[in-house]
Amino acid sequence: MKTKQKIALLLLPISLLTACSTDGGVDPMVQQNQSFSDFPEVAGLSGSKPEISAPKGTPPAKLETQDIFVGSGAEAITTSVLEVHYTLMAWSSGQLVESSWDSGQTATFPLSGVILGWQQGIPGMKEGGRRLLVIPPDLGYGAQGAGGAIGPNETLIFVVDLIKVS
Repeated sequence: MKTKQKIALLLLPISLLTACSTDGGVDPMVQQNQSFSDFPEVAGLSGSKPEISAPKGTPPAKLETQDIFVGSGAEAITTSVLEVHYTLMAWSSGQLVESSWDSGQTATFPLSGVILGWQQGIPGMKEGGRRLLVIPPDLGYGAQGAGGAIGPNETLIFVVDLIKVS
């Protein structure tokens, strides 16, 4: 085969891929992450308490999740019993409400026994993972709140480290 034919055959798949790509002016990865631009930023190493920045803007009306670290262990399902570390922040104040990291003790509970935001936002998460959950009031504590820093109609920000699934 001649050199020009070889080069043409090598360039054909590249030109086809380029022709099939779209440039609607928005990078799909940027578009996907734009909804998180006003959300709190989560930093910190796996196995340590996360650092969470205060959110900006209006809270979302629906449950939002973002994997900070993707785990590699067993996957949580709706009937799982979970062992987790978590940190909770109130959207309206940007204040940390509580964190299991502060006591050094993990929390263990059936997923079916917690707020709907967890029941909908945790399945699919794997042991060793860290996930940001932004939970609107209707999937959290609603109009009654939970007392203290979690007032009525509060949007909740949880950072959850999934330690064990059983």
